[in-house]
Order: sequence, then structure tokens, then C-alpha cells
Amino acid sequence: MKRKPKEKRHMWWIIILIIGLAIIIALGVVLLMDGPSRQEAMQLAFAPIDFSHLKDGTYRGEYRGTKSHLRDTQVEVLVKEGNVVSVMILKGAVDAQGKPVKLTGNKTLQEVFSQVLQTKSLEVDAISGATITTKTHLKALEQALLKAEATD
Repeated sequence: MKRKPKEKRHMWWIIILIIGLAIIIALGVVLLMDGPSRQEAMQLAFAPIDFSHLKDGTYRGEYRGTKSHLRDTQVEVLVKEGNVVSVMILKGAVDAQGKPVKLTGNKTLQEVFSQVLQTKSLEVDAISGATITTKTHLKALEQALLKAEATD
């Protein structure tokens, strides 16, 4: 018995609907599983940094999540003559060659780091649409800068 063209179209719509529902369910599961990690990163707070008393040297800082390690980041800060001369992302929002990736709005975290150094504060605007990524990288930067602070 041959199927009518109308029945074939109906069968394709059912297959497309099933695939679409499977994708929606999979995305929902991923978001539910990632929820605690996202919440943890959104609640990050930053310590004040005394940018006027940084010791020369190279310092590494990292953010390691306790709920998951999906957003773990690591940065390296170079301080010369008491000033931060470079911030390099070692792990996080970088491509395979180690170059910062462009996030939403075509911005990179290097732009955020430049703003931190210009304002001498970690309380800068996050990249819209990449708030969690921005905050975890700022936390890694904070950890490096805390190591660089001169203690008398």
C-alpha cells in the first residue's frame, strides 16, 4: 500500500517535532545541572586592591568553582616598577593559540582588564551577555593582584 503525499508530510512534521522536543529537553537538563555553578559565579565579590603598593614580579591567580569546574580560569599578571604592565589569560576565554576570544559585543576580557588598570578597581562593568565569564576572570585577576600587594 502506497502512502499518500499528505501522510508523508504529516510524518515529517512528527519527526521534526520529536527532534525539537528532544533538543529542548536536553537544553533544559544542561541548564538545571549548570545552575549551581552559575549561581556561585554570579555571587562573586571582590576585595579592594591597593594598586599603589604592588611588588614587582609575575603572579598567577585563578578562580576554581566549587560546584563545577566548567568556568575555572587562570591569569598571569606582570608587575614592573609597581605597575601592572600585562595581564595574560592562561585558562579561560582564550582560543587554542592563547589569544583572548571575542565575547558578546565583539569585546574581549583584555578590554575589561584595561578598564581595571585604568580605574584601579575591580568594580568595573561586565561584558553584557558574558557576565559570568567576566566575573570569574576578574576573580582570577584579584587573586593574582592580592599576591602582588606589598605587605609592610
